[in-house]
Amino acid sequence: MAELEGLEFGKSDFVLLDEVTMEQFMENLKLRFEKGRIYTYIGEVVVSVNPYRQMDIYGKEAIDAYRGRELYENPPHLYAVSDAAYKAMKRRAKDTCIVISGESGAGKTEASKYIMQYIAAITNPSQRAEVESVKNVLLKSNCVLEAFGNAKTNRNDNSSRFGKYMDINFNFNGDPTGGHINNYLLEKQRLRSTFELFSLFQTTNNDRSNHKAVMSALDVIGFSKEEINSIYQILAAILLLGNVEFGSEGEIVHVVDQDTVTHISELTATDPESVTKGLLYRTVATGGGDVIEKGHTEKDACFGRDAFAKALYERLFGWIVSRINGIIEVKDYNPVLHGKNTVIGVLDIYGFEIFDNNSFEQFCINYCNEKLQQLFIELILQQEQEEYQREGITWQHIDYFNNQIIVDLVEQQHKGILSILDEACLTVGKVTDTVCLESMDTKLAQHPHYTSRKLSPTDKTMDFQKHFRIRHYAGDVTYSVDGFLDKNKDLLFQDFKRLMYNSANPVLKEMWPDGQLSITEVTKRPLTAGTLFKNSIVALVDKLACKEPYYVRCIKPNEMKSPVLFDDARCQHQVAYLGLLENVMVRRAGFAYRQQYPRFLQRYKMTCEYTWPNHLMATDREAVEAIITQHGFQGDVAYGHTKLFVRTPRTLFTLEQERATLIPILVLFLQKVSPHTFITIIIIIIRKKRTVLRWMQGRRTFLHLCFDRLLVRWWARQIVKNIPPSEMLEVRAKVAALTSLSGERKDWGLGRAWERDYLSNARDCPQTSSAFVRVSKELKNKDGYAQVVFSGFCRKVNRFNKSTDRALLVTDKYVYKLEPKKLYKVLKRLPLDSFTGLSVTSGTDQMVALHTSTQDDVLLCLQQGELCPNQDRVGELVGRVSFCVETPQKSVELLMFTKPPEVTQNDFFFAHMRPISSAHSASALPIMQA
Repeated sequence: MAELEGLEFGKSDFVLLDEVTMEQFMENLKLRFEKGRIYTYIGEVVVSVNPYRQMDIYGKEAIDAYRGRELYENPPHLYAVSDAAYKAMKRRAKDTCIVISGESGAGKTEASKYIMQYIAAITNPSQRAEVESVKNVLLKSNCVLEAFGNAKTNRNDNSSRFGKYMDINFNFNGDPTGGHINNYLLEKQRLRSTFELFSLFQTTNNDRSNHKAVMSALDVIGFSKEEINSIYQILAAILLLGNVEFGSEGEIVHVVDQDTVTHISELTATDPESVTKGLLYRTVATGGGDVIEKGHTEKDACFGRDAFAKALYERLFGWIVSRINGIIEVKDYNPVLHGKNTVIGVLDIYGFEIFDNNSFEQFCINYCNEKLQQLFIELILQQEQEEYQREGITWQHIDYFNNQIIVDLVEQQHKGILSILDEACLTVGKVTDTVCLESMDTKLAQHPHYTSRKLSPTDKTMDFQKHFRIRHYAGDVTYSVDGFLDKNKDLLFQDFKRLMYNSANPVLKEMWPDGQLSITEVTKRPLTAGTLFKNSIVALVDKLACKEPYYVRCIKPNEMKSPVLFDDARCQHQVAYLGLLENVMVRRAGFAYRQQYPRFLQRYKMTCEYTWPNHLMATDREAVEAIITQHGFQGDVAYGHTKLFVRTPRTLFTLEQERATLIPILVLFLQKVSPHTFITIIIIIIRKKRTVLRWMQGRRTFLHLCFDRLLVRWWARQIVKNIPPSEMLEVRAKVAALTSLSGERKDWGLGRAWERDYLSNARDCPQTSSAFVRVSKELKNKDGYAQVVFSGFCRKVNRFNKSTDRALLVTDKYVYKLEPKKLYKVLKRLPLDSFTGLSVTSGTDQMVALHTSTQDDVLLCLQQGELCPNQDRVGELVGRVSFCVETPQKSVELLMFTKPPEVTQNDFFFAHMRPISSAHSASALPIMQA
């Protein structure tokens, strides 16, 4: 549970919901957002809602508060999961990764920046110059990648148009030594027009503060002035390509404005004639080894121009990433000298997308998310299982939806959609998007997660020869096949590659190494865009699978970018496709909460008198067991080697509520400890020393000198501290019985072990214990009592002098009279707080009268079982009941009475039902709590 968060802010962990339903999940998410709590846990997963405003929760004080602390010690935060990943990496030499996902505008990029800032802030305490240099480059790289990889869209002011995965390497001291960035750029498919490129460039160029930050970052990273100039020249060339227009006279195509081409050639350090030729012609190698030039149609020329512009931008972005990697890569690393090199990976990638019109880009993105979702579920389950095995806890199999069937639908060789697309791209002749859709309908007709209008003729939400639909894990998505083949081919004429490779600009030449091949040497067809993307995602998943994962799931609360508006429908949709509800179910299927013993003890020790302020037990585990036992939660926990596992949220909430109740009392106590109080304590200590001295001198007896109860309590503590916590409940019950019965009843069971629940004891009731255990569990679930106070067989006597066999069950809420011969059928149930007194005799019989405020007394004679035929159980009942019900507001009155010799046992009971005769009763003794 998170520190400093009251229940008015909702549940800080979705695992603690009373019921795992979408309604409760959304209610809690909305409440926390409205209260300014943008982070909530699902176990070790952080759910983040974009606040659309600056929040003062990321400064130095916040970093210090989360550094080195456990996940649940502070309110949910990105810093907490960052610290958890860092500690796992440093303490266990375990490679970790933080996966950030969510739709555009959900705050993924900002989350990755805060994570990087936290890791940079907590590392390199000795301020070593070389480590500081690495940290600065890692931080500044974010600024540069955002400038060239993000854009302002109608959905987001700072939309990442690429996926980014960064590995940060650490030495054995936990300081960063370098890193590596992988980018997953879909921009070349998305940028159909240069208007978006123009918008990107203008945003970078006009926003002076951002532009200055980018220039500074490039300088810190290590880009030379010549390299920075080359970057601007390439961007300018891309923009000018958008201004190139073509005209035609018959079959002859020409460039309308030759000056634009000349300017492009100057920016790219190439020959103007070569640029013009590349835009208008395509060089083709014949089967005989000859080379011919084939003129473009106006349509082909426009296609080539756009493909060239997108390729320039893609190559530029890839070169920038490669350049940064060359600077931040780990250099001169020797595992023998420097120890194991561990890694934290940070993945910021596009989330699942469903638009009104979904094309090839959304198809690739959603396939990526299918792969990540599959990994997410597998790793969460694997992580759970490994922790249970590591802690010695029995693992129970959890059923969950395995989306492998959807992944296969996309990527399976020869049968998947990508293979069908590639086959269509390789087919000679005119193959259209519609022909490709027909092939998919034929091959995938029986697949349960694929359909189209042809396969579902009555579904008017799809059009014939245009749409197909995939039932993703996150919901159904309808795709339009228009443009699928062109985007998958992603053909760039070889002429442009050779043109850029022959540039006089060394930076540009470096970006096009494949241009060195002549047209006759290029024999292998390049891989399609879909296959390249699939290969990169498969490699990414393999990289993540070998690391311990931590997750940040980002949610966009509304489309208006409002800090106060919470769109329930939109948020519910995101919760569904992120699989958050399923994540909660997986987490709760085992144990909802787990914590190391010292941490659990530190948080809840104040709720148990045996652990507050400090325990005297051999281990922290024993102290934790004392807390659990005192609260009666033994059946809801499991003890691992280093951690306590709690199954249900209710147990944790009960502890939290008691802790919350005690904190104000402790604060008030500390406030009352004024200087005057300390002086008083000093005086008491001085007086104690003086009295001990006098006692040692023989001037007074010890009892006479014990004038201060503080000394008596100290002496008692020395005796009690050696009693195991598991036996303390019995000791306290015996003390309660001793207070009430001492001197009034000769034998009341002081010297024997008090078993308490005799009806469920197989040794005492071998024939019926199993039946009673089943019934008691049913009653516990139905009536909600926490523990059994006492149970046993008895003889019930009525007014007509008839006795019958019955069973008595006393719990912390109710007293039950049961029929043992009818599978412990409940004959009567009375609330425990309705009892006002308890009467017993002073003899050795086992007669008991339980008095109620409604005069519905319970009269019975306790019976012995097979455990010990002659044991007294009256004393145990008195001690257990009095200890259980005693509160400052209510005490139970014990009335002792002596049976006259001339009356029978039954007559005696009837005579003393109500009221009890003063002639036969001793003075009323209140049952005091030990």
